[in-house]
Amino acid sequence: MFKTLSGRFLFLTVIFVLLAEVFIFVPSVARYRQDYLSLRLERAQIASLALLADGMISDSLEKELLDNAGVFNVVLRRDEVRELALSSPIPSPIVATYDLRDDGAVTLISDALSAMFTKGNPIIRVIGNPVQDGGLLIEVTMEQGPLRQAMLEYGLNVFILSAAISIITAMLLFVAVRTFLVAPIKGVVRAMSVYAEAPEDARRIINPTASVAELREAEDALRSMQTQLTGALKQRERLAQLGEGVAKVSHDLRNILTSAQLFTDRIEVSTDPVVQRLAPKLVNSITRAVHLCENTLAFGRASEPPPNLTRFALAEIVSDVIDSERLSAGDYDISFAEDIPASMTVRADSEQLYRVIGNLVRNARQAIMNTGDSGEISIQASEDENRWRIVVADTGPGLPMRAKDHLFQAFHGGASKGGSGLGLVIASELIRGHGGQLGLLTTGPEGTTFEIILPKSDFQIISTET
Repeated sequence: MFKTLSGRFLFLTVIFVLLAEVFIFVPSVARYRQDYLSLRLERAQIASLALLADGMISDSLEKELLDNAGVFNVVLRRDEVRELALSSPIPSPIVATYDLRDDGAVTLISDALSAMFTKGNPIIRVIGNPVQDGGLLIEVTMEQGPLRQAMLEYGLNVFILSAAISIITAMLLFVAVRTFLVAPIKGVVRAMSVYAEAPEDARRIINPTASVAELREAEDALRSMQTQLTGALKQRERLAQLGEGVAKVSHDLRNILTSAQLFTDRIEVSTDPVVQRLAPKLVNSITRAVHLCENTLAFGRASEPPPNLTRFALAEIVSDVIDSERLSAGDYDISFAEDIPASMTVRADSEQLYRVIGNLVRNARQAIMNTGDSGEISIQASEDENRWRIVVADTGPGLPMRAKDHLFQAFHGGASKGGSGLGLVIASELIRGHGGQLGLLTTGPEGTTFEIILPKSDFQIISTET
């Protein structure tokens, strides 16, 4: 029972109410003792007035008056000269004297606790003020045993009443908590369980109905999370289907390109100067297309192959990219510039780096072509002791807002209009596989600049398995 929220709440409520009653119990017992002693003083005063009226009473009447008052003797001081007294034998010496005239709350509580925990039946003296201005003071001698017994009975009654109040209060709160808190929480848990059975089913998304503000916030947050998760699952399903289709297309395309590669081998032996100049580029393009298909198939198996690190001249890769993109630009007024030191060699995967630079230059070219204006694309490279730095800049219109917000997220809008964004995602993944970084430096109406950082130091190839 105490493992549940309502059970623990019931238990804690009983404990807290009993603790509150303890703080009330001690002053109330002290007050009960004071009233008990004050009543004895009043009865003793009334008994002494009988002696004042008659002047002389019999021993039997005196004993009866003292028994009714519950005391052994009475001293009533009415003025500085005269004292009236009723007396009877005291069975034992007086062990304590209590003055009720000016005791504070702390003293009354301390005396009350002492009386409750003092066993036996000791004789005590009690001093107080007479009622109705009946004298200067009144003093009685009495047994403490009856007082202790009365206090214990009173304490027991208070405890029973406190326990009853605690249980009733706890049960009422238990029912309230079960109704207004536990039941809605169980409803949220059931909704989560139902949704977990088929998270792709939008009909299972929770419909917030809680009237408690905090629970309503929790339900709203859960609904938002479920909505996003359902959308993500649907998108992942579409991506899986798309990946399967791309893998099939890449497989067939690879076979076609392999056949085309065989024909290019025959073209290379041609003596035509133009053919000799263009044939190597055609061969390189077909070779890269074959490699791309093979890599796509590998990507369809949820892994990008680790880079095959070799030393090569960066200028050759950049020159191939620019030559290819210059042909694609056609009649558009787009100029290309490269500032690559001829002696600079980088340690990377040449095919993957070609894909990265080619993607950046292709995006820049398409952005300029979409404007219909002239533009320039430049590639610069530099190095220091720790890294190689490649900068690809253009004078295009800049990236759209959606592309900037989701730059390296697939299917959230690419750099070009209508693009999927896969190119930059793959490019970033390839550079991270080298232990480097691909980042956006600037973008705006004056153009866009990307930066590629490749480390020179030895590093562990980052696995991109998903």
